[in-house]
Amino acid sequence: MMKKTIVLSALVGMIGFLITFLSNFGHNLLGTSLIRGFYAFVIWFVLACLLRWVLGFIMKPSDSVEPAAPDADSQEGLGNQLDISTPGEDQELIDLLKPKPAEGGGNAEGFQPLQPPKLVSMKDPEELAKAVRHLKEE
Repeated sequence: MMKKTIVLSALVGMIGFLITFLSNFGHNLLGTSLIRGFYAFVIWFVLACLLRWVLGFIMKPSDSVEPAAPDADSQEGLGNQLDISTPGEDQELIDLLKPKPAEGGGNAEGFQPLQPPKLVSMKDPEELAKAVRHLKEE
């Protein structure tokens, strides 16, 4: 199992080496490209080992934790079961969907659109021109 992990990590490291070496070879000297490729190999190898370790830690079934039987007096059994049934609220939903009759205190005429006052000024055109000239000067 350990040999498989090292071989897989080395393969990932070699892929990182090749990508880095080939991307640097056209722009740098051979020695610089090899050094950068070696650094990439080490970094990718370590990252692959860490990723395999983390995934192995997450996926490993825990043998030490055994499900406890829920007791009425102990708190250990809380949260082990989930009740996903909802109480019956059918009649309340039906009542909400039914249209309510108009109450006596409301407007019996029905809908009337809002009629806001018009924003038309009844000022003299000379006064308006004078105000515009005054604003233009400042």
